[in-house]
Amino acid sequence: MKPEHTDVPVLPPNAHLGSDCRGVAAVLSRIGDKWSVLVIMLLGDGPRRFNELKRMIGGISQRMLTLTLRGLERDGLVTRTVFPTVPPRVDYELTDLGRGLSEPVKALGAWAHAHQPDIETARQNFDGRNSTS
Repeated sequence: MKPEHTDVPVLPPNAHLGSDCRGVAAVLSRIGDKWSVLVIMLLGDGPRRFNELKRMIGGISQRMLTLTLRGLERDGLVTRTVFPTVPPRVDYELTDLGRGLSEPVKALGAWAHAHQPDIETARQNFDGRNSTS
């Protein structure tokens, strides 16, 4: 048996230095999950409190919102400010890095919203063709 696909492009030496695929995948994983996208979109309009975000994002649990905000904060996209009031007030706001991400995320969200009917139609067509196979 002989290999058929031997014409494989060769990457230049050090091609992955500074652009490690795993690192990029980790970043895309963070900013690509549905809850992070929604939080970034909402914080694009300015700082918000935890419960305000929770009310605005239908279906998110308190734990998931906490984990999402913590992950975004860890990645430098969101800041958390605690005000010494009774009860304590906590605001979340995009950092400069997060604001730079806000516009592409909003564009992606707008695209998804605008094309939702097209995607649903394509899914129904696909499922209809493949259910009889």
